[in-house]
Amino acid sequence: MTEPATPLPFDGAISAFYRAPEQADLRARIERAGKGDILDPTYPYPRRMKRALYEAEMAALQRQLVRLQADVKATGKRLVVVFEGRDAAGKGGTIKRFRENLNPRVARVVALSKPTEREAGEWYFQRYVRHLPSAGEIVLFDRSWYNRGVVEKVFGFCTDAQRAAFFRQLPEFEDMLVDEGITLVKLWLNVGRTEQLRRFLARESDPLKQWKLSRIDVEGLKRWDAYSEAIAETFERSHRPRSPWTVIRSDDKRRARIAAIRAVLSRLDYAGKDREAARAPDARICAGPEIWQGGES
Repeated sequence: MTEPATPLPFDGAISAFYRAPEQADLRARIERAGKGDILDPTYPYPRRMKRALYEAEMAALQRQLVRLQADVKATGKRLVVVFEGRDAAGKGGTIKRFRENLNPRVARVVALSKPTEREAGEWYFQRYVRHLPSAGEIVLFDRSWYNRGVVEKVFGFCTDAQRAAFFRQLPEFEDMLVDEGITLVKLWLNVGRTEQLRRFLARESDPLKQWKLSRIDVEGLKRWDAYSEAIAETFERSHRPRSPWTVIRSDDKRRARIAAIRAVLSRLDYAGKDREAARAPDARICAGPEIWQGGES
């Protein structure tokens, strides 16, 4: 017996966007691309990383992450990794690869939902402070206080005055974390516009991945330029020597995951560190905000 077709989320809004006449260029790029082809012509690699090489490098990095975890627990280090980026840039999959072999009592993921009424009345940073690590802990923020810099601005979820206050307080807030001995790593995963749409289409058509889509994703497709403006301003106002951004071009998820893990491991000293496996990430896809504009518009 054939199972009934699963209705497309949001009444097929992503497919409708894809078929719109004004998206002809994006549609043409997607239709003529092979499965492993990179869609952004400015990306430094034409095809995604070979699976065998990816799996070998990832296996070595997983061993390094386990050693890092042991060192953090033994020495009382505190590590915060902030994962931000465009929708469908691969934050969730990258976090999964960070966490898959770590002890949840040492390394935990914080993915906060919409603020409650009480939280909305608190100091903006307050609900994030509650989740900061104690000695011997690693916290991975799946989106963070930077919601106010980008998403809330694009969708009008905060006032201009609230956002201005956020940027005034942000340097001191992050300086306090660093002064407190917390290692703060800020990762921005960026994906090109055509690849983002291809990933959204794949989610829309897969019943097992439709839950990943939200109304924000659907509406955000139409607000690429507004996102770009908010991102550029956020980098300008929050990329500082004590709390720099690391931008990862994530059109190839495999290369992006490896770069993200290396961006963290290479920043830290820990017992048993293999400096070859934990070397600096590929500078062609992982650097400061200066590479962010390299993505297609």
